[in-house]
Amino acid sequence: MELKAALVGCGAMSRAWLRAAAKIPDLRIVGLADLDVERAKGRAAEFSLHDVVIAKDVGELLSRSHPNLLFDVVVPAARHEVVRAGLAAGCHVLSEKPMAETLADARDLVARARAAGRIHAVVQNRRYVPGVRRIARALRSGAIGAVTSIHADFFLAPHFGGFREEMDHVLLLDMAIHSFDAMRCMTGLGASTVYCHEWNPPNSWYSQGSSAAAIFELENGAVFVYRGSWCAVGLGTSWESAWRFVGATGALTWDGADQIRIEVVDGGARDGLFDALKPVESPPLAADDRVDGHLGVLSDFVAAVRSAGEPETVGHDNIRSLAMVIGAIDSAEAGRRVDIVI
Repeated sequence: MELKAALVGCGAMSRAWLRAAAKIPDLRIVGLADLDVERAKGRAAEFSLHDVVIAKDVGELLSRSHPNLLFDVVVPAARHEVVRAGLAAGCHVLSEKPMAETLADARDLVARARAAGRIHAVVQNRRYVPGVRRIARALRSGAIGAVTSIHADFFLAPHFGGFREEMDHVLLLDMAIHSFDAMRCMTGLGASTVYCHEWNPPNSWYSQGSSAAAIFELENGAVFVYRGSWCAVGLGTSWESAWRFVGATGALTWDGADQIRIEVVDGGARDGLFDALKPVESPPLAADDRVDGHLGVLSDFVAAVRSAGEPETVGHDNIRSLAMVIGAIDSAEAGRRVDIVI
C-alpha cells in the first residue's frame, strides 16, 4: 500500500527526514511547506521531488496535498498547531522532538490522537542507535544486577545559529531530552523527582540555559545524574553522551560511540580491599533491534501505520521523557526539588 506524506518545516533538519523517507518502499512525498516558500522549493529541487505541492503553511499543505502522513519538522513553538491540524485532517503525524513545549500541550495532543484514532509519534532517534539497543539488552538481562545509579555526561560546543541560540532552556529542551529518553529506553525506568540547576556561562553564545546539572530519582529508587553543556569548548563527548551504569554486581560504561565495557564481580573472591572482577562481553545486536537513526524511527512509524500497531515513540509514552525535561526546567526555575508529573 502506497502512503502519501507531506512535510512541514524545510529547515536543515528536513534533509535527514527526506533522506530517510526516500529509502522507505511505497512512501511518496506529495508536499512541502515552509514559511519561506523559496526554501521549500529549494528542498524539493534538492531531492528531485517533482510535481509536489509547495505551500506556505500547514493548512494549505493539507488541503492541497491530501496526505496520509504528516511529517512535522517545525520549531517547537509551532508544534502544537501543526500536529493539531494534521490530526484534524485525518493524518498520522510524526513530530520532531520535543513533542510539545508544555505538558498541557502534550496531554492535549495525546488526547487528540486518541480521539482521532490516529498515531502521533516523536522522533527520538537516539533510541535507534546500536549502542543504546545493546545496552538495553545487557541491562535487562541482569548483566550488572539491579541498576542502582546512572550517570550521563554531555559536553559539546556547537554554533547552530538560528532559533536554538534564542531559546530558553535550550540544553534541557532541545538536547538533554535525547539523553533522558535514551535512559528510559536502556533501563526501562521512569523518573519520579528531580533537582536541577541551570546556568549560562559568560562565554555562552546562547541566550539562556546552555548548561545544566540534574539529579533524578527513578521509580525503583535508583538515581540518574545528568551533567551537560552546549558551550563546553574542548574534549567533547559524543552527541550520545558518555555513560556509566552502576549495578549491584558490576558496572557498564559507554563512550557514546563504539566502546561498551562491562565488569562484574567474579564470584566471592577479594583482591585486597576490593571484590575480584571479570570483564563480560556486551551482547550483540539482535535481528529485531531497530537501528539506523532517523530511518529507524520513520520505518517504525510507517510500519505501525500499515499494521494498525503502535510505534515505540508514540506520544502517550514519549510524554514521560518530556515530563523529565519539564520537571528539570521547573526545578531550575524554582530552585528546589520537584515531583515529576505526567
